Amino acid sequence: MAEAQNGSAGPQAVPAASARPPATPEGVALAYGSLVLMALLPIFFGALRSVSCAKSKNSSEMPETITSRDAARFPIVASCTLLGLYLFFKIFSQEYINLLLSMYFFVLGILALSHTISPMMNRFFPANFPNKQYQLLFTQGSGESKEEIVNYEFDTKDLVCLALSSVVGVWYLLRKHWIANNLFGLAFSLNGVELLHLNNVSTGCILLGGLFIYDVFWVFGTNVMVTVAKSFEAPIKLVFPQDLLEKGLEADNFAMLGLGDIVIPGIFIALLLRFDISLKKNTHTYFYTSFVAYIFGLGLTIFIMHIFKHAQPALLYLVPACIGFPLLVALAKGEVTEMFSYEESSTPKEVPRASKEETIEADKKEK
Repeated sequence: MAEAQNGSAGPQAVPAASARPPATPEGVALAYGSLVLMALLPIFFGALRSVSCAKSKNSSEMPETITSRDAARFPIVASCTLLGLYLFFKIFSQEYINLLLSMYFFVLGILALSHTISPMMNRFFPANFPNKQYQLLFTQGSGESKEEIVNYEFDTKDLVCLALSSVVGVWYLLRKHWIANNLFGLAFSLNGVELLHLNNVSTGCILLGGLFIYDVFWVFGTNVMVTVAKSFEAPIKLVFPQDLLEKGLEADNFAMLGLGDIVIPGIFIALLLRFDISLKKNTHTYFYTSFVAYIFGLGLTIFIMHIFKHAQPALLYLVPACIGFPLLVALAKGEVTEMFSYEESSTPKEVPRASKEETIEADKKEK
């Protein structure tokens, strides 16, 4: 959902009816332009990283594959979650709910931001940096019935990134500053596009089609989504002040864009990039087509919102653009069959590694 929000991102949002000077045209243009740019960054880089993620053998970086059944159920689950949050905000104190959510997203945000900046930070470490490997392993049971619950591999460089991300986390927790909010929001978006993989184009169409209906209903049919978005004090949206030129970093008249409007089209665009690569034609036609389609759809969302002065379900414009543009290109190139028959191979299950004792015993038998 995209909206021009009159007030702060927190629970003390100033009502639209309060006396407040209107944002200048320059401020509005800067806010909307910045939102578009911030939306494009995680989609572009997340899609590129999804390619290497699909080939990764590291269990801590394995993608989560979304099947057609998952896609069909997702709008229902999302609707129940949204309605539940709405009722929680109506029944319980908003202050205490947001306190719990802040702690939850504080931890998630640090982990997401650390994973996001890790590849970039690796370039700044000297060659002689003492980098040690670590493994966080939780198992259940013993012997042959032992089952891995958590198996996460990391190194000293990852710990440095975690420490830097914690600084941003503390800043967000104490100040709820919009820049800290956006750093976490960008990290969540990029990780979503990188690690959530659609198994085929049909699944993508089911997911986008279902969320198209979900977004339109909850924005136009009720006030539930707008209420939750304004009350929910967590980095689930990107914000940018429209009065930045007048008030600087302390500005509080925000335009906002939900992370769902970035991640949902983003995972479909990332799928098309991987489809491009599977064609082995050294072109990224469908990726660039869908990327341009996203820009067109988001621009149309902002234009309609600015004209009618009402929050808009961004997926209403993004879904037809992101599906329609690549489909037209596939029709023109005669590759519709190839597009819909493309299936990402599921990640093979890892063969359990023999224990140290079993390896020694096997060596003795060989001797």
